[in-house]
This record gives sequence, C-alpha cells and structure tokens, in this order.
Amino acid sequence: MNTNYDELFKTLIKAYYNESFEETVLKLLSNESLDKTALSRVISSLCGVDIKYDNNYTENLKKAIANYEIHHKIVQKIKNCSMDCVNSTGKTLCQTSCPFDAILIDKDTHKTYIDNNKCTDCGFCVDVCPTGSIVDRIEFIPLIHLLNKESTVIAAVAPSIIGQFGENVTIHQLRTAFKKIGFTDMVEVAFFADMLTIKEAVEFNTLVKTKDDFMITSCCCPMWIGMLKRLYSNLIDHVSPSVSPMIASGKVLKTLNPHCKVVFIGPCIAKKAEAKEKDLIGIIDYVLTFQELKDIFVSLNISPEELEEDTSTEYASREGRIYARTGGVSIAISEAIENLFPEKAKFLKVIHGDGVKECREILNKLEKGEIHANFIEGMGCIGGCVGGPKVNIPKEKGKELVDKFAENSEIQISLNNECMNNILKQININSVQDFTDKEKVRIFKRDL
Repeated sequence: MNTNYDELFKTLIKAYYNESFEETVLKLLSNESLDKTALSRVISSLCGVDIKYDNNYTENLKKAIANYEIHHKIVQKIKNCSMDCVNSTGKTLCQTSCPFDAILIDKDTHKTYIDNNKCTDCGFCVDVCPTGSIVDRIEFIPLIHLLNKESTVIAAVAPSIIGQFGENVTIHQLRTAFKKIGFTDMVEVAFFADMLTIKEAVEFNTLVKTKDDFMITSCCCPMWIGMLKRLYSNLIDHVSPSVSPMIASGKVLKTLNPHCKVVFIGPCIAKKAEAKEKDLIGIIDYVLTFQELKDIFVSLNISPEELEEDTSTEYASREGRIYARTGGVSIAISEAIENLFPEKAKFLKVIHGDGVKECREILNKLEKGEIHANFIEGMGCIGGCVGGPKVNIPKEKGKELVDKFAENSEIQISLNNECMNNILKQININSVQDFTDKEKVRIFKRDL
C-alpha cells in the first residue's frame, strides 16, 4: 500500500470504530487543495467499494459498505500519473511488472490504462507504482459489520504468516490477536494443505504412469494457475485439478458449519481475485493481506507480542507449513508419494519455478519438450508466498522463520496427521483410497 494511503487507511479504521466515520470522510474531502475526485476514489478503494464523488458521496459510501458486494474488480487505476518511471524501452514500471501485458498506453492521452480483459488482478502493478495511481480494494471495513454481528467468523491464515508480526510472535498469540479484532477463531491453512498433499500424491499416481508422463501442480499459487490458463492453455490438461489450500479451508469449514464465514489472511493481492472467480465465489468471504492486518493491529492498539497465548491442539504438519516457500509443495507431495506409492517414487523427478520469469521459462521449455521432470511446481513470487508483495518482512527472513516453525512441528508428515484424518472422516473421506473416488474428493477439485 502506498505510504500515504497506509496512514489514511488507519485513519478510516479508527473513525469507523469510534463511530466518527462520516465526520472524518467529510473532513478529509473538505481540503480545497486536494483533488476530491481522486481522493474519493482512494477512500472508496480503502473501504472495499467503488463510489464516485458527488454531493451524496459520504451517504453512498456508507450504504455501499453496509451492502458490500463481492462481485468487483480488485485492481484499478484511480488517477493519471506523470509517467516519470518510463524506462529506456518506453515501458512504465507497472507495464514491466505485469505478467499478462494488461497495462497499455492510450494513443490519445499517452497515459497508461488497465485492459480489464487481460488483467488477472494479481496486483504486481500496485506494488511497483511509485505514485499510488494504481490501488487494490481493501475489504476490512465491510468486514467490521460482520464481526459486530453474532456470526461465526473464522480467520484462515496462510502458512507464510509466521514471523510477519514479530520474530518471536507465536501462532497462539496470533489467535489471541484475531479474537481481539472480533473473529471467533483462527485456523492455519497449512492444515488444509495437508489434505491437498494426500490428494495430489494420489493424483500423481493416477496421471503419471510412464516415464514420459508429467503433472503440473502448485494449486496454491493463483499467479501460476492464471499463467497456465491464459498463456499456456494447451498444458492445462496436465494440471492437477485441485483447489488451493485457501479454497480448501473455506470448503471444509463451511461443510462442517454451513453458517460460518471465512476470512483468508495472506501475502498477496491475487488471493483477493481468486476468491472472486466465478467457480469459487462465496467459498471465501473476505481476503486481507499481511500489510493490511499490520495496519489494523496498529489502528486497534493490538500488539501480538504482548498477548497471552490462546493455545490449541497441534493440527498442522511440517509439510503443510512449508507450502509457504518455493519447493515446499514439492517436498510435501514427494514425501507423500514415497510413502504411498514407492514404485512411482523411484522415477519421481521434480522441478520448480521461482518467480514469474522462471515459471515462464519452464513452461516455454515444457511446450518444446525440453523439460524432463514429471512433477512441476510453480510459484509466481520469488521465494514463494514468503516473497509475496504484501509481506511485512524480507523473503529470506520469512523462509528462515517458516522453516524453523515447520521443523518444530509436532506432526512431521501429513499422512500421520490424526486431526486431519478425523476431519476427513466428517466429510466422508475415510481412507487414502477414498481420494480416488471422484464424488468423495469433489470438495478438493476444480474444473480448470
């Protein structure tokens, strides 16, 4: 988030909790030296909605927040910029950051604009824009309405969360912090990654029958899936048809409690877009980033490092937790294959792409038959999720802390996760063999 917007976001949160929201917005817009149209678009985006400035702006903003709709684009350009970031090839920073060539220059105005037909809402352009001209919508203020109701609202946190709010902040202190905000409980998405580890190991056994077969995985990264769907659609039949761990968390939690709401907290903007894809809509109710959560904690005077621990029984494994970094998915699924299908493990050959550039190089070579691996993992961000655009700490530190957290897990192997097995039985998956049953495993499948 642009630094100036960061402070504005915190101001809006405080105002909303202090019941001075309307007064605060009117005051912000009363500054005659500011462009009210541009500022109103920033405020709308920070409130998760899209309201244009007029004489009834504040009232319309409040109504839109109260009647929040999830059917909307995430990334938008809110104002024209100076184009001072153009490089020697004539491209702006936002253009060079876009993996899908979705940012173009208008021939008449000579300004950039976003082609919504090409844009996947990955948010890379938001991260590099030096002027704050491109923003992503933040869903916390509409979420406050839900948190204030008598609803069951679960925070589902990405495996990369450890260390993001202090090197010594434990997962149990984070649970306490979420409850202070108003969440009913917090769960690790790593737990649902454990389920997908088994599912994808079984998928590998089904898809890879000879040395010439291969399987494309990394269902957790929406950038990787988006790249395959848009740019390498001829390879899509080789992709494991799995939902991401984020989506799996929502599907399982809502199967167990159809009335609950699920909020995902992670390191990237692309997850906001994934939650709004047509075949997935309604599974995850809101998405927040680590940077947004940091501002929320500051605004509400919550210091996770000072809180008591709200402990729970250990339920996520080392394998699920290392999904947070490049190579983690490959390690987890390779280990599951070795345990479940040793005859296949002997010719398992893994390769992974680290960042958009490497991912495209691998897929280009794959199309030409120049890749000899049979298990291919891709992560759109360098380092994996610990290197996402909305993390609070450097990716190197993130990987270090994730690895340490994972290695100290009471449960090392997903197959040995008794808590997971108990939950699977509640959704009618009673054995590894059941993962071959199309109906039983439908909860974890997606038609790409």
